[in-house]
Amino acid sequence: MEKIPYKIYLEESEMPKAWYNVRADMKNKPAPLLNPGTHQPMTAEELAPVFCEELIKQELDNDNAYIEIPQEIRDFYKMYRPSPLVRAYCLEERLQTPAKIYYKFEGNNTSGSHKLNSAIAQAYYAKKQGLKGVTTETGAGQWGTALSMACSYFQLDCKVFMVKVSYEQKPFRREVMRTYGASVTPSPSMDTNIGRAILEQFPGTTGSLGCAISEAVEVATSTPGYRYVLGSVLNQVLLHQSIIGLETKAALDKYGIKPDMIIGCAGGGSNLGGLISPFMGAKLRGEADYRIIAVEPASCPSFTRGVYAYDFCDTGKVCPLAKMYTLGSGFIPAPNHAGGLRYHGMSSILSQLYADGYMEATSVVQTDVFQAAEEFARVEGILPAPESAHAIKVALDEAKKCKETGEEKTIVFGLTGTGYFDLVAYQKFNDGQMSDYIPTDEELQASFATLPKM
Repeated sequence: MEKIPYKIYLEESEMPKAWYNVRADMKNKPAPLLNPGTHQPMTAEELAPVFCEELIKQELDNDNAYIEIPQEIRDFYKMYRPSPLVRAYCLEERLQTPAKIYYKFEGNNTSGSHKLNSAIAQAYYAKKQGLKGVTTETGAGQWGTALSMACSYFQLDCKVFMVKVSYEQKPFRREVMRTYGASVTPSPSMDTNIGRAILEQFPGTTGSLGCAISEAVEVATSTPGYRYVLGSVLNQVLLHQSIIGLETKAALDKYGIKPDMIIGCAGGGSNLGGLISPFMGAKLRGEADYRIIAVEPASCPSFTRGVYAYDFCDTGKVCPLAKMYTLGSGFIPAPNHAGGLRYHGMSSILSQLYADGYMEATSVVQTDVFQAAEEFARVEGILPAPESAHAIKVALDEAKKCKETGEEKTIVFGLTGTGYFDLVAYQKFNDGQMSDYIPTDEELQASFATLPKM
């Protein structure tokens, strides 16, 4: 058999023409969004003031396995897709492991992450609907950057509420958004009713994605010609991100490679859900089996320490209720949390799959994450985003186990993006100023106590 190349590229003609909807193959469908007032499933009509019409159809579609990618979106994808699947030969050599390590690299675009895959789709549907602009939130800034690029492409206005601690720690990411024409507001802010209420209740708060979502939704629903778009968690976002997994599987199939395990970082679920989707589909249909591992930060451990329950998607409690693994909508990660995996809940799709035993989850502390990031960067030549480094940490651990046991396992992980805008965090790690924070059981129980009574 020929030597597997360092980088497996698909031809442009091999790029997927349709997104894959894993819900179609799920026996137990993800629980529906509920109206917070009536506790009844949200209808398309109720969602219309918040989301774009076509995106609502995708959000509610549990039956169609494949949804065609519009040609305009495919044409945009061609600027940076198909993205490479890389064999980490140098890393394997450094580790002296018999494991074969592959990573799907999603950082080869200006936004520096996988977020552009969904941003361009959501901007396209907003433009098609004739909207003036969109609002959103962003944590570490990858999603806001991607959306500002997509809106610039389609000449849409873009209003971004950025988690305050990231706004202050990542000024360069903020300036990229502004360069592409977006307005960027630190959240919580004094610009919205919800922001003012949160600041009154929690003076000096560094913010959370839940806070920023509340503000973005308030502005979208109170401004004519605007809708809200989200970069993770929602079914529609995992659908768009399925292009990651579809390309990954096609590249592996090209050389007859079957992975033993697939590893992805997990915050709200967009990267992980996109990477694993076709593999999970094969697992659900009984065609193949894979070990699928979600890796989350110990400071925001929704899978590993959260509860599976209906909860608000935002801190201001204006959004629908979603059934998910959650830490409580009021949970705010510690300010020393360096990455963007800071959402209080997990995708309903992934939550259902996890509850049904189709995947596993683990949490890691951030000093170990940054140590793994530097270990990877020094041999593979890419400075990874802190989010991606969570997956790297567990991939390294699994490869080292293979060295101990002599097993030749094939490991695939998602390298969601680059860390060149995260150098403040890297500086803190290198200077020994980074610490690990793990919420106490008492803190989590206090947050769980605020879950809506169903």
